[in-house]
Formats: sequence, structure tokens, C-alpha cells
Amino acid sequence: MFVLSVLLLIAAVVVFLVGRGRAEAGWKIGAAIGALGGVLAGLFACLHVVSAYEVGVPVTFGRVGTPLTSGAHLKSPFTDVTSFSTRPVDLDLGGEDRVEVRSSQGGVLYADVTIKWAVVPRKAVELYRLAGSEDAVQERLVLPDSREIIRNVFARHTSEEGYASARERISAEIETQVKERLAPRGIDVTTVNLRNVRPSKQLQGQIDKKIQQEQATERAVEAARTAKAEAERKRIEAEGTARANKILERSLSDKVLYNQCLDAYREAAKAHPVYAVPCGTGSGGTPVIVDGTKN
Repeated sequence: MFVLSVLLLIAAVVVFLVGRGRAEAGWKIGAAIGALGGVLAGLFACLHVVSAYEVGVPVTFGRVGTPLTSGAHLKSPFTDVTSFSTRPVDLDLGGEDRVEVRSSQGGVLYADVTIKWAVVPRKAVELYRLAGSEDAVQERLVLPDSREIIRNVFARHTSEEGYASARERISAEIETQVKERLAPRGIDVTTVNLRNVRPSKQLQGQIDKKIQQEQATERAVEAARTAKAEAERKRIEAEGTARANKILERSLSDKVLYNQCLDAYREAAKAHPVYAVPCGTGSGGTPVIVDGTKN
């Protein structure tokens, strides 16, 4: 715009000089119009408007100035303004862009991560020095640093923690480190979402094999526990039977056995009133005659 302004002013001067010695008024009018256009173009060259949700970084002859907020600003015609959007941006690391990581055990996993970030307006100058343009911020700063941190965090955890037991803790660690890394560079990371972690085919095969081994071990332990419990039950039952036999042996004397024998045959004598009972108090005991007619 500034170049156009200069050209118009030069054209106006030339037209005025050429038409000065002529009677036609058209030359003077053309010169006036050219001069007016040159002035207007110069004014527009010194005016810069920063759109809403943007911040501008002015650079004059290689010298970086103070960031420009949203609105109209007067500047030198030799000043270039680089704009950065302050709206939140989603960096989606999924699909073909997913991050391949390795656990502390060497297992390969694939992580899908979404990182929401935005430019900090007051640090736009620092961001300009590091990236140079809005398009380069994500490619030069956010993306490579995020990938590096994600890999480093997963490398401190086992494969099982990565895809199952510690995903929330890993996501929190990634978020903390990404914020600490990018904040001094003028980038505000609001959220880090570890959406999905999928093991590689080789690691999945190892996981399935481990699960089968654990299930077989659990079944073997359960079978051993059941056998031990059954053996303990039988031991307790045998000890109880042995104690009962000892008690019975101590309580059954010859006299008690003799009386029990008599009672038994007395009941039998009700059907056969008088018969001999082979009961005795010893090896030389004599048979006893039981009369079933007498109670």
C-alpha cells in the first residue's frame, strides 16, 4: 500500500508538471485526483487493524515491537505486522498421527491424544521469535514437544499400566509436563486428553498368553486349596472317630457288655419265652436261662 501511495504521488506530480503549461483543466484534475489517492493510500499504509481474537507482532527493519491487541493501530509504513490467533486449537494425535510409544518393558503401544492449546497474547513476541508465524507454532513447537513428552512418560511405565491400570495417572503426567514445557514459550495448554491406548499385535499376543497362564495358575492354586481342605476334613474326621472309639473302649467293661447282652436277649425272648442266652462274664462264663414270661 505504501508503494502504491508513492507511485500515485509521483504520477500526480508528473501530470501536474505536464499540464501546467496547457490550458486544459483535465490535467490539473488528474493531478489532484492522483495526489488525493496517494495521500489516502499513505494513510491506509500507516493503519493496521488487528482482528478480534488475534494479537499482532510489529517488526520494523528487523526490530520486534510491542504486541498489538485487537483494534486499529497506527504504524510506520515500513512496519510489517504478523498476526497470531488467540482462539483455542485442538492438536489431534490420532489415526495416522497417533503416537507410537514404548513401555519400560519394551512393549509397543499406540496412543491417541488430543491437546488443546492457545497463544498467550502477552507472550506473542517470544512466540514470534521461536516460530516466526502462526502456521509454524503447531508444527515447530506444540507437535514435536508433545510427542517427545508422551514417549518419555510412557517409557517410565509398564505396558499394563499404559493400556489399563494407570492411564489417568499417565494422562495427568503428560498434561503437567506439556504445560511446563510450552508455557514459557507463550503457549497455554488447557487440556490433554489421552483418549485411547492400544497395544501392538505382538504385545497383544503376549498379553493374551500371560492372561492364559495366570488363569491356569489360579485354577491350579484353587485345586490345591480344595485338595488341602478335603485332606484336612478327612484328618479331622479320622481324629474324631479315633477319639470316640477310645472313649467307647474305656466305657465298655465286661459287666456293661454282659448287661447289654441280657437286655438284648430279653427283648428277643418275648417271641421265644424260655431259651439259653450265650452271655457270660468271662471266657469261662456259663449260659443264662432267660424266661420271657417274666418281666
